[in-house]
Amino acid sequence: MLHNILLAFIPIFVAVDALGCLPIFFSLTRELTPKQKRGIIVDSLATAASLALAFIVLGRLIFRFLGITEGDFMIAGGGILFCIAIIDLLQSGKERRQPSEDLGVVPLGTPLIVGPAVLTTCLIIVDQYGIIPAMAAVLLNILLAGLIFLFCDGLMKLLGQAGSRALSKVMALFLAAIAVMMVRKGITALLP
Repeated sequence: MLHNILLAFIPIFVAVDALGCLPIFFSLTRELTPKQKRGIIVDSLATAASLALAFIVLGRLIFRFLGITEGDFMIAGGGILFCIAIIDLLQSGKERRQPSEDLGVVPLGTPLIVGPAVLTTCLIIVDQYGIIPAMAAVLLNILLAGLIFLFCDGLMKLLGQAGSRALSKVMALFLAAIAVMMVRKGITALLP
């Protein structure tokens, strides 16, 4: 079980990319008090966890209702992940994700912590490792993102803007590789 949680944790970690989200979190919350930041972090973690867990539980039911197969979803999800990875690789940051009034829910809870990449990856890892390891991996990654946001000021000083961007690009490259693997597995699943 622990081995499956670890195997499920890695692709979710890459998809969440909490360190890559660090500069946007820093810029959105730099004017706030520590108490306000903690409240936003709690809101973002609750939003991300609720969305991801609901998608893990209900996603398959929706797919059955729509007649979508695992192979279909792997190919479509891999294509989406690949596009997200390419956008992240080519842009200087995550500027496409604009802030709104309720920072904890949007853009932090979704799409920064749990967005299309995480949701797509969640359903794939449920099939590969099981629902309990998938839920545990998602929750661990969301808590890790919360810790990273909690220590945002110190981490930004340590990494700097350039270091954070470089790490984000490496994560985007891994996300692209995971996307290609998903498409390959999807094609294999559809072949007789």
